Amino acid sequence: MKIIVGVSDMKVSNQPGDMVVTYSLGSCIGLVLYDPVARVGGILHYMLPESALDKEKAANRPFMFADTGIPRIFKQAYKFDAIKKRMKVSVFGGAQILDQKGFFNIGKRNHMALKKIFFKNNVLVDHEEVGGNVNRTVRLEIKTGDIYVKTSGAKEVKI
Repeated sequence: MKIIVGVSDMKVSNQPGDMVVTYSLGSCIGLVLYDPVARVGGILHYMLPESALDKEKAANRPFMFADTGIPRIFKQAYKFDAIKKRMKVSVFGGAQILDQKGFFNIGKRNHMALKKIFFKNNVLVDHEEVGGNVNRTVRLEIKTGDIYVKTSGAKEVKI
């Protein structure tokens, strides 16, 4: 079954037939987690670095922000018997799309927020494709843990 992760959304699955996909990662970050032993995986698609920007929105849409979304995807994976030490972690997006002059640097700020959270929590990244000025679509196959990335203007590639 194809499970679509929208902007400011997160999905985790342990069903072997599931494929989790998120589209058009620009300045947003797509965080992909996969535990190969428990065969649990998921994707978080967050768009802003810090929930302090809008506390009310963060309460209603926690997956919109790095600091509220990242802990939740890990906790959801743990509910399916995933273990942090075994998880493969991949990061995509963080591009500079609508901000060509780099005035707001949302993509960079989103990536830095993730790096800070990971540093504090001893999480290592196995694969990263961030920056540039392209959109990315990412999909994860739960049965195998295979990750595929399609960059605008290019063919889909298995990571």
